[in-house]
Amino acid sequence: VQLVESGGGSVKAGGSLRPPCAASGNTASRYCMGWFRQAPGKEREGVAGIHTGGGSIIYADSVKGRFAIPQDNAKSTVHLQMNSLKPEDTAMYICAASRSGRWYLLDDADFGFWGQGTQVTVS
Repeated sequence: VQLVESGGGSVKAGGSLRPPCAASGNTASRYCMGWFRQAPGKEREGVAGIHTGGGSIIYADSVKGRFAIPQDNAKSTVHLQMNSLKPEDTAMYICAASRSGRWYLLDDADFGFWGQGTQVTVS
């Protein structure tokens, strides 16, 4: 599975971004797609995940009510809809895919496929 993110950028606090993550290759092996983020000097944090078959969704407490993870009808692309952005949301945002039944824990150890990341900066 190959994952490609795009659509990051710089926005002012309170703004929005909606980066997509496109999956290709053996996408039948996907069980879940998720978004992680990593800020300089901090550990990687799971932000949101979606079960691509059943549609179950999980969010980190830090983004609940502000972020969403919609997927397209073909289920090959998921977005990270980020609203009401705050400076503390500044990070590299990385898309990942998992075949693990533990995907809902948003533990990066359970995700075997990773994109290259897209930078989000909130000022």
